[in-house]
Amino acid sequence: MCLGIPGRVLEVYEQDSLPMGKVDFNGIVKEACLAYTPEAEVGDYVLIHVGFAISRIDEQEAAEIFQYLDEIEAAGMAEEMAQVDREAAAGGGEAKP
Repeated sequence: MCLGIPGRVLEVYEQDSLPMGKVDFNGIVKEACLAYTPEAEVGDYVLIHVGFAISRIDEQEAAEIFQYLDEIEAAGMAEEMAQVDREAAAGGGEAKP
């Protein structure tokens, strides 16, 4: 299984004969290779895996993926808080409010 993260293309340029782009991941901007998605333009959403845009996606699909990622993060935070509470109950520290 692989994980692809959606991002919005901010800039498209060529580097060493490869199409490249600056991609925004909710405020974090990274460089990505657009060789597999040469049709990607500024403003498009692309799915990035290990630095490569593997497909173009629409804004709605990107929003759905961001929602899923937020849910995963929230579940992880809830699990961390439950662990802290279990440790506190076992005498290993204080529970967080």
